[in-house]
Order: sequence, then structure tokens, then C-alpha cells
Amino acid sequence: MLVQSVVQPFLPREFQGFLFSRICGFLSRFSNEMTMVIDEYDGIVPNELFQAAQVFLPAKQSPSMRRIRVTKPAKEADLALAMDQNQVLVDTFQGIRLKWVFASRQVNSGNRGLNSPPPAEVQYFELTFNKKHEEVVRKSYLPFVVSEAKSMRQQKKTLKLYTASFGRGYGGVWAPVNLDHPATFETLAMDLELKKKLIDDLERFVARKEYYRRVGKVWKRGYLLYGPPGTGKSSLVAAMANHLKFDIYDLELSGLRSNADLRSLLVNTGNQSIVVVEDIDCTIKLQDRMSETQVARTNIMSACHSQENQVTLSGFLNFIDGLWSSCGDERIIIFTTNHVEKLDPALLRPGRMDLHIPMSYCTPSGFRLLAFNYLGIDSHKLFDHIESLFKTARVTPAEVAEQLLKSDEPEVSLQNMVSFLVNYKREKN
Repeated sequence: MLVQSVVQPFLPREFQGFLFSRICGFLSRFSNEMTMVIDEYDGIVPNELFQAAQVFLPAKQSPSMRRIRVTKPAKEADLALAMDQNQVLVDTFQGIRLKWVFASRQVNSGNRGLNSPPPAEVQYFELTFNKKHEEVVRKSYLPFVVSEAKSMRQQKKTLKLYTASFGRGYGGVWAPVNLDHPATFETLAMDLELKKKLIDDLERFVARKEYYRRVGKVWKRGYLLYGPPGTGKSSLVAAMANHLKFDIYDLELSGLRSNADLRSLLVNTGNQSIVVVEDIDCTIKLQDRMSETQVARTNIMSACHSQENQVTLSGFLNFIDGLWSSCGDERIIIFTTNHVEKLDPALLRPGRMDLHIPMSYCTPSGFRLLAFNYLGIDSHKLFDHIESLFKTARVTPAEVAEQLLKSDEPEVSLQNMVSFLVNYKREKN
């Protein structure tokens, strides 16, 4: 430390690292300590132990620490604490003293040009202890950290909505925000029988871990939500996440340059998650296999360039149920579309999309649920008349909700609903 403070202002950064590593290597010959380095990533896959340490260590903050990082996530009651860089935290386990240090280093990605991206920052933990305790640390302490972190996450889990964010050194990664969507199955205007069928299917899926392993299948489930705009497809996804306590990964295919980007995103999704591809018929041309064969028949050089810079149907199918689909457990994949007839049949077969869920126009039972949610009533003299209009007026739950929002007075709101449905039928006719 003395040498570092003296020479740091005078030596180039690269030479400092070389000099200090040599000094530490020399001094380590006379020390009985051992240091384990826990990197943030193992190749392109997140290191589970690093993530566990991030959750476990803030609960071990000691009064001796001089710097800690504090954040206040939106819509969360508690402050989030984390170790700051180069700070030391001391833990004890079975009488063993263990010293944690959080650090980072910069990694250059090849030759540096004028328009090249900045160096990537690689974060890691250093865990130092007496080398005679190595076996206890490996076999007991580190598994204890992983187990405790998992328990702590479940106690105060805040659902996250992830979106793809590229350019952090390892290809595709995900940037999270808190998921605060209020949709639940209780508030969802959906056919009651279909809703019960879906809930039963979800609960059966999460309870069958050993069954999937025994039959040799990847522990995942695919759902296709199809129907006109405004029928509640996005709200249903949020209700599924709130019901299962699963994070959502919003996969925007049109932003991907190649199948390699798709794989990078897939291996970085967590367990107990929902991967959503909304409006799959619009985001990328996966309607049929002809697009790939047509490209192959054009100029060879042009075809090669095109394939390198797009997500292909074969690459996407491998994402759904190929080898890469096994990179994670307890995962749900959801497609939404307004035009199911445009999709390639290869996307829809069982094993890829296991359950097809039609999202229909508003039904009488759906209207009653919306009226209770928005107006707080479960009966009214106008209900029978409105429900009879629903049998011939094809309006979406979103359109019904918009009408119910216009007034807090049930009588006024329902009279507006009658007028809306009558005018809607007249315009359609």
C-alpha cells in the first residue's frame, strides 16, 4: 500500500498493475493466506456465486466499513445497500475469518479505433482466508452463501422487467426496471373457464420439476396468446408474472443483428422467468421458411451478408426448443400476435407453443368483472340490456374499460356504455 501511494501519480496505469502484481506475488510466498477470485461472468454466462455474493454481503455490513453504496429503488420501501469498490468486509464461518473485497478491472476489446466502444468493466469479488481452510470454504461456506442469497431474494423479491441492452463487453445483456403492473387473474376480464384452465396449467408446470427431469424434457412451457388488439394479451402476461412471482424478459427481435445476439440474450436470462416476444408477426419476418430460401437463391455474397445480419427462422426455433433452450430451468416462453394465421406452423407445434390461448372480444361475464373493478357494482338494472348488446357488438375489453373510466357515477357510466354499444353496432352495420 505504501509503494502504491508513492508511485501511483508517476507511473502509467498499465505499468502500475504489472509492478503491484509482482510485489504481491513476491510477498505471497511468505503468507499462509489464499485468495479466490469470483468473476461476474463465466464466459458469457452470469456467475451464480457472484450474484449470490451481491445479495449476501450487504446484510454483513460492519461498523468498520467507511464506504457503502446506497440506492432507493422506485416503489420499494427499503434502501438497497451494496459494497463499494475496494472496500473490505470481514465475515466469520465456523470460526474461520473470511475477507471479502469488491473490485473491478477494465478489459480492452481488441484494437482501439476512433469509433471503437470504450473498454468494458469487469467486476469481481476477492475472498481471502487461511489456506488450511480451503476445503471448508469450497464445500461448506460458498454453498451456504448461495443458499442464503436465494432465501433472501425470495423474502423481498421485487419483480423485474428486463429489456435487451448491448455493448457491455460480453454481447447481449439485460437492463432491468421494476415491474409494477397491477394486473392479476382476479381483475382480468377473461373467459372464466379459459382463465381456470390457464391457472391450473401454470401451477401444474411449476410443480413438476422432477417429472420433467424424469421424462428427459427441458423444464419450460410455451404459450401463444392470439387475438385482436385490445383484448388483454399484455395484461395477461403481467398477471401470469404476478401469480408466479416470475421476472419478465421482453425480447425485441427487430433489435437483434444475428442469431449470436439471440443466444447471448438467452444464456443471460434467469430461472423462474417469462420470456415474451410481443407481436411476433410484426417484429421480424418469421412468417414462413420461404424468406430464407429466397435469400439463398439471390446473389451468394448478398445472401451471406444478409444471413449474418438477421435472426433466421432456424435460429429462432433453436432458441425455443433446441440445445440452447436448455440454458435455464422453470422458464416460460410467450408469443403474442394479432394475426395467428401469418405465423409459420413450425412455430406453433406442441413442444414450442404448448397451449394456444385465444383472447376474445368482451363477453357478458367479462363486462360484469370490469364493472365491478371500475364502478364497484355487481348488479344494475341496465346489466341485462348491456349484456344482450354484447352478443352482437364485438368490442374489446380495452374499449369497454375506456367507457367505464369516463364517469365515477354507475348510472352515468352505464348509460354511456349503452350509447357506445348502440352506436358501435350502427357503424359496423
